[in-house]
Amino acid sequence: MQSLKNVVVVGGSYVGSGAATKLANALPSGYRVLLVEPHSHFHHLFAFPRFAIVPQHEHKAFIPYTRLFASAQAPNSHAVVQAKAVRVADKVLHLDRAWEEAKELPYEYLVIATGTKLPSPGSMQHDHKLGGVDFFKTYQGGIKTAKNIVIIGGGAVGVQMALDLKEFYPEKNVTLVHSRDKVMNRFHPGLDAIVRKRFDEVGVKAITGERVKLPAEGFPTDGTPTTVHTTNSEIPADLVILATGQVPNNQLVKDLDDDAEDKLTAPNGFLRVRPTLQLLNPAYSNVFALGDIADTGAPKAARPGMLQADVVVDNILSLIEGKEPTKKLEVGAAAIHLTLGLKQNVIFKNPDGDEEPMIKMRDDGQEDMGIEGVWTRRGFQVKDASEYHL
Repeated sequence: MQSLKNVVVVGGSYVGSGAATKLANALPSGYRVLLVEPHSHFHHLFAFPRFAIVPQHEHKAFIPYTRLFASAQAPNSHAVVQAKAVRVADKVLHLDRAWEEAKELPYEYLVIATGTKLPSPGSMQHDHKLGGVDFFKTYQGGIKTAKNIVIIGGGAVGVQMALDLKEFYPEKNVTLVHSRDKVMNRFHPGLDAIVRKRFDEVGVKAITGERVKLPAEGFPTDGTPTTVHTTNSEIPADLVILATGQVPNNQLVKDLDDDAEDKLTAPNGFLRVRPTLQLLNPAYSNVFALGDIADTGAPKAARPGMLQADVVVDNILSLIEGKEPTKKLEVGAAAIHLTLGLKQNVIFKNPDGDEEPMIKMRDDGQEDMGIEGVWTRRGFQVKDASEYHL
């Protein structure tokens, strides 16, 4: 029996797992999809800021991968490989542990969707669900006992945590510090205005245009009182939350960059790609990058990443058929669905050209952020609350 050819996707977050399922439904016979991911469960990162504050839901943020390929063609052909990808070589991916008795995984095509790393609690270092659940419970305890909380960073994670904190614990002093003059500064100023209005309503103090002086040893994590020093301010804190942005997970291609005439990583650390999302260096035309790790100019978010998955699938199919890839990425305006507390939220899209931004204010938020729907979309019909502990 002839062995199946591997199309390997590295990274099982929103974009990587989405690309894997799209590929599994599109590849011709003779090919299989292998999703390489060190985590035992899918991490619903959008809920992490909320579940780090609000108790009793933390276990719901980790969803098994067991039904990822359930609706795919020949579902038993595809697999999730629980391992960390450590190095890309020519047609071989090196793993940190053996899978099917080998640490080398051959591939015909490789899709890199390793994304970025955020400071905790924006992302999780634990590979297993129980470790993640315990982390959230400990973090919730630190928040509960803190009186003065300072959040550093005015992006989505910082804004959402500030508003959740002040709404869930109105007696606490919550201060958000951002180095730019406007929060959510990658978006049209209209979003800053919406967030500022909401800050005023619930009592979040915002200090903008001031950079925090980060101590070399970091801020205390055990509840010890400290002082946050900025350009012009001194802020007392019992807990400091870092929400300071993304670091690209680009370690996979470090060895390739050593020999590459055309560097695979841009100066900002993201992977350089062609409009077809193949790596820029022509020596690696069978390797693609998409989502947050790719230097596409597209917003770093799940929805534009899923549009990139369609480009990758089409172009891999073209290569399998012996054709040149022709599907190219079209970058659209940045958009976001941003929570503004436990119930209020906004869908905001930057304007195209001279138009006004698209704004949809909503008041339909749930404390668990509608997590049942997320489990359903990942193949689970939850009939009993105990199933969230799978």
